[in-house]
Amino acid sequence: MKKIIYVTVILLITQNNFSQSKGIKKSLFNFQTGILGTWLNNETKLTNNLSLRSEIGLDAGIFGGEINDSPGLFLTPVINLEPRFYYNINNRINKNKNTSNNGANFFTTSLSYHPDWFVISSKNNIDVYNQLSIIPKWGLRRNIANSNFNFEAAIGFGYRFYFLKQYGYSMNDGETALDLHLRIGYSF
Repeated sequence: MKKIIYVTVILLITQNNFSQSKGIKKSLFNFQTGILGTWLNNETKLTNNLSLRSEIGLDAGIFGGEINDSPGLFLTPVINLEPRFYYNINNRINKNKNTSNNGANFFTTSLSYHPDWFVISSKNNIDVYNQLSIIPKWGLRRNIANSNFNFEAAIGFGYRFYFLKQYGYSMNDGETALDLHLRIGYSF
């Protein structure tokens, strides 16, 4: 009985390794930039429709606008983790559309952490408190022509939690959050 199980497992592994790959790419590294930041990410295939995306980057924000303060931009680090379900990739494959580098529509739940490590800004007293956000999103990813360049757009609503007690506040705080991203990138 053990021999039958071993042979079956070996055949399944071999068939999986040598069959034509459908669905999303096994591992995909990307560099992306947008209006509000720049990011490096990796997508690792979990199933034919599901990947796990891990990302590190710099998110941009806007400060100022008070009476004696001119508005400006700042950059702060962000770490993202999100499972992506590419729900229409098989339909795109069947219609002979370009699905290279995971070019399809997706649903995801983004888990983002903004650590209080550093802030890049022209002004010295800009603080970004430790914060965690959980945002379900819908998005799409498409390739630009037949190149490794791509664009990505996604939108979602969720919740952002601020860890304020460590900064001397009496309690932590949270708020509803909107996540809208528009990015252009390159896949390696």
